[in-house]
Amino acid sequence: MQAKLHIDDRPIAEDVKIPDDMLSCLRSDHAGETGAVYIYRGIRAVTRVESLREFARQHQATEERHLEIMSQILPREHRSRLLILWRLAGWLTGAMPALFGARAVYRTIDAVESFVDQHYLLQIDELRARPQDRELRDILKACRADELLHRDEARGHLRAPGLIGRLWVAVVGAGSRTGVYLASRF
Repeated sequence: MQAKLHIDDRPIAEDVKIPDDMLSCLRSDHAGETGAVYIYRGIRAVTRVESLREFARQHQATEERHLEIMSQILPREHRSRLLILWRLAGWLTGAMPALFGARAVYRTIDAVESFVDQHYLLQIDELRARPQDRELRDILKACRADELLHRDEARGHLRAPGLIGRLWVAVVGAGSRTGVYLASRF
């Protein structure tokens, strides 16, 4: 028997109602959480820096929990058909900066989580005026709060980016926007 999933110490209902107009958003959330798990797997596969491996291990556990939640609430038939792509893209998004060291990894996590913050916030705002969708909104708020912690922890290791850092952040942002666009449709 599978353990009951919780958010903010409350069990998540087995049948969280997802409004039809939010299915594409939740499809992209599920794909994004899949990619996030693989970002941290990619980091752990490449880095030999123990503190970075621990950072990735802890954050991977959180992302696996988010993926489990998204998998519970989003019916299989509504999930992205491109999950293999999100796994590969996630792994590369973690592994590539890990080749360049801790600062590159932290810059990547900051960029990804800054994007995810805004992505979740748009959905939360959309659900704010819908009392019947409170449980879904609370799930998204709890996931967003975790992502903000990841972003802030990564930022704590950074200083202002140089040109290469700003370019990498732009690439990560463009990739994230493209991923959401594709995942919400396919």
